[in-house]
Amino acid sequence: MKTTPAEYPTEIPMPDGSGPESIVIGDGPFAYVSSLQTGAVYRVDLATGTYEVFAPPVGPTAVGMALDWHGRLFVCGGIDGSLSVIDTSSKTVVARYQLGSDRSFINEIVLTPHEAWVTDSFAPVLYRLPFTEGGELPAEEQTLRIPITGELVYQEGPTFAECFNSNGIVRTPDKQALLIVQTNTGKIFRVEPSTGEASEVDLGGERVLWGDGMVLEGTVLHVVQNLENTVSVIELDATGSTGKVIERWTDPRFDTPTCMARFGDRFYLSNARFTTPSPETAEFRLIAVKR
Repeated sequence: MKTTPAEYPTEIPMPDGSGPESIVIGDGPFAYVSSLQTGAVYRVDLATGTYEVFAPPVGPTAVGMALDWHGRLFVCGGIDGSLSVIDTSSKTVVARYQLGSDRSFINEIVLTPHEAWVTDSFAPVLYRLPFTEGGELPAEEQTLRIPITGELVYQEGPTFAECFNSNGIVRTPDKQALLIVQTNTGKIFRVEPSTGEASEVDLGGERVLWGDGMVLEGTVLHVVQNLENTVSVIELDATGSTGKVIERWTDPRFDTPTCMARFGDRFYLSNARFTTPSPETAEFRLIAVKR
């Protein structure tokens, strides 16, 4: 693992009122950060700790993101049910999909060489966007809506936060299925892509309540637990059917982190500050943790 230069800042201020939600990092020392509060996307220089507006608002909110091998940035639109694809070279929106309906929250995304998979926190479905052999994006009518069945049962609670179900998504270590965390129950599920059949991952009785963004490294799954201000580290079997929580770590600077991405020997986390009383004017920052 490469060492992140020590002079890189470990805290990066973001615009007041921005509400950073998702963060993705490519090969260079640059991160893309989505804004929950404004729907914009920022490009952050990790070396200098500075940022610029990369894309104007793609919708009322911008949440989970993924960067593909063609330099395209996929941005989940959250409450408006959309998914936007931005070409990072031209900074233009090259595709926009209306995946969800009125009762949707298009939240997180994972990419494979052949498709994109997207979660909906309010509707028990997965969205699949198949790519062509050359990696071209599908037409909107080619997107698939796959109902989630089996053991992943959507819950509703008395608060808005407790209505969030499917959230972070990654592939299993053997790349044969998908793993999804259910935020309001703290359970993780293995989902068969072809059928949507979900089975709970056996964590030996452990849970990851308020699980949000996830990062998989080999067979080690990192789960960011937003309201818990914690990251749980889980050792999985190859199929993603069983796992053991081997560590939970936190940082005094955490203030509802929602997502994280690695650069060198650091994880960069977005502090979304869900509990702040005035998010539209609050200060926000990214936090770097050496791991």
